[in-house]
Order: sequence, then C-alpha cells, then structure tokens
Amino acid sequence: MLEEKIRSKKAKIGIVGLGYVGLPLAVSFLKEGFVVIGLDISKERVNLLKKGKSYIDDVQDDEIKPFVKNGKFILTTEYSKLKDADAINICVPTPFTTTKDPDLKYVIDASERIGEVLKKEQIVILKSTTYPETTEKVVLPILEKKSGLRAGKDFYLAFAPERVDPGNKKFPPRTIPAVVGGYTKKCTKLTALLYSQIVDRVVPVSNPRVAEMTKLLENIFRNVNIALVNELALLCERMGGVDMWEVIEAASTKPFGFMPFYPGPGLGGHCIPIDPYYLSWKAREYDFHTSFIELAAKVNEDMPYHVIQKLQDVLNKNGIVLKNARVLILGVSFKENISDTRNSPALKIMSLLMYRVKKLVYNDPYVPSVSVDGKNFDSKKLTKQLLKGIDVVLITAAHRDYDYRWIVKNSRIVLDTRNATKNIRAKNLFKLGLRK
Repeated sequence: MLEEKIRSKKAKIGIVGLGYVGLPLAVSFLKEGFVVIGLDISKERVNLLKKGKSYIDDVQDDEIKPFVKNGKFILTTEYSKLKDADAINICVPTPFTTTKDPDLKYVIDASERIGEVLKKEQIVILKSTTYPETTEKVVLPILEKKSGLRAGKDFYLAFAPERVDPGNKKFPPRTIPAVVGGYTKKCTKLTALLYSQIVDRVVPVSNPRVAEMTKLLENIFRNVNIALVNELALLCERMGGVDMWEVIEAASTKPFGFMPFYPGPGLGGHCIPIDPYYLSWKAREYDFHTSFIELAAKVNEDMPYHVIQKLQDVLNKNGIVLKNARVLILGVSFKENISDTRNSPALKIMSLLMYRVKKLVYNDPYVPSVSVDGKNFDSKKLTKQLLKGIDVVLITAAHRDYDYRWIVKNSRIVLDTRNATKNIRAKNLFKLGLRK
C-alpha cells in the first residue's frame, strides 16, 4: 500500500529536473532514507552527480557522494526509469517568452514523457512555479491522455510549490512549511504525507489552484514591495538630503505593520521577476488586468536603465564621458553570496554597457565566467593593479567576500547599488537612493 510505503520510507522518489529546486529536494529525501531516482535531460549534470559533484551552491559534494556510492541516489537521463518511482516530482524551469508570455514547454514535455511511463498508484507532483490551473488544465489532461489512467482514481496529482530561498542559511529546507494542493482529497492526503517526511510542517489547501496562487502571491508580494522602495529611492535621489537606506533602517524599528525591503539595480532569480507576468497573462483570460502588479514589475524592470543613467551622471561629475569610461562590475549573481545568475540585473547592465563604454570587466568570486549577448567574459582578479586601470567600480551584488573599505580606498569612483558600503564615507563613493 502506497501510504505504508511512504511511512516506512520504502517509497521511491522520482525527481525530474535536478536544478536549483530538484537537487536540494533530492537531498532532502535522501537524508530521510528514501531511494531517489534523479532525472535530468543534461548528460553533463548527470555525469557530475554520478561523480558525487554538485553544481548548486546549496548542495555540497558530501551531501551527494555517500548516496551515489550506496546506490540510493539513482541518476539517469531516461524517463523509463521512473516506472520504478512511487512519487514523481516535476521540478523543471518555467520561463517566459521574449514577449513575457508563460513558456510551459518544459512542463509539457515532462508531463508527456511521464505520462508514457505512468502506472497506477503513482503520485505526480508539480513543483514548478506557474499560473493557477496549470496542474489541472495542462498537466492533468496530458498525463491522462498519454497513460490512459484517471487522475484521482488510478494515480494521484498535486501541486506543491518550492519555497526555498537560495543561499539563505537561516531557513534550511526542513524548517520551511510545504503547501500542498491535490486534485482530490486523497491526492492531497498522500502528497501531504510524503512531504511530512522531509519538512516539519505541511499546509494542505483545497486544491492545486490555491497552492499555485499561493506561490504567486508570495513572490508578487516581494516584487511589489521592492518596486515601492525602488521608486522611493529614485525620489530620494531627486530630492537630495534623504538617504533611502537610512529611511528604511529607521522605519524598521517599528515593531509592527512594517517589513523592510531594499532598493537595488533590478530583480533577478527565476521566480520574482517572472511571476507577475504569469499571473497577468492568466488574468487576461478572465478580462481582468492586473494594472498595479504590472506597474510594479515595470518599475523594477526599469532599474538597470536608471543605474546606467546614474553611472553616466557620476562619471560626468568627475569629468569622464561614458564612451571613454573603463567600468568594473562587482558581483554578477542576482543576489549576494551565490553563483546563480538567472535574470541577474548585473547581466542586463553589462548588456546595456557593452558597446557604450571603452572597457567593461567584472569580478565575482562565485561566478568564474558569464556570457552576455553572445560575448564571453571571465572574472578578473581583484587587485590594486586592476583598480588603477578602472574609472568606476559598480557594485551590483554585495558579496561578503569583498573588503569594501579597501575597494573604496583604491578606486577612483565607486557606485554602490546595494548599500554594501554602509558606514563608509568617502568623496569618491556614490549610492543608489542618495543624491550626491
């Protein structure tokens, strides 16, 4: 019986997509004693994992090696291996198109391939961030058509969004409640039981749509509030005499009714910049326009362009024309202390600067190389010699590895978009959210 197999940890767990969501999830199940069948279409990823090597910041090699060695972590590129799984988690990307419409090609492909091997009494769980009704109107019909089985009767289907914050050591995966919405009550019950093996608390909800909307709310909440502080930061720059970072610090002393969010050069990562567009696209189906949400997304999207304008203004004040400037970007990941560059605002800024400045280089201790619009860049070693040949240092990720006092001291101009140089005062230091 499936329920007993889960309780006794004899259930085999399939995971489709071993990226920033799938690999940490695999480790969570492995640590609890489950056998995990990890599938990824990338042979390179699978081969690395077979050698016990991780390519994800939040997963260390020693969290993988023992399970590969003892045979509990089965790695493959073949969907046929999922026949042996009792539960299959879909953890594939859900990007958007160039016109910002949802692109579900990876979800659709995974669903079709799973449907071909689906058997009775299996659980299929979609974890990829998406718009409401994806589980029931996209995944479910594909699984039923390909397998000839009925959801809720022959197999079980649910949506359980990933909620982990990459690089955040304060909240390890086990401490983050899992939201679970099943197609039927039994689907919810079985999925909740499964996830209760790896997290301290499971939050069952009425159906997959509620779970899907929950994930969108969480991320759009952040998007909208970041847009608010970004807009106020622009106002502070225009007003003068008001440091937005100091304002936020002061407001944060209120013990209720306020949650601090911080301005920056733009949003990055897989979810927060994308989710407003998934929801607004779906809303149009119901003749509803999410005007407020779309406006917030636009404010955040415009921030890289504002950074370029501020950079130009700072250079002009120092007698340097943008086209003659030598620029060093510090930090190209989308947030501090990780190597993830997905939708990073730093890469957008590099794209905007590439053919407008004399020299463009970057340094990032977590990212050895990047490709921007087809051009490859390698991280330069941060030395006094490098800084001597640079007109302006642009801080776009506040990595803890940097000695910011040393950087400010040895640089001609520093423009800080992350408040990494907090408590440092220098004539050559300029900040987002403060006119100087």
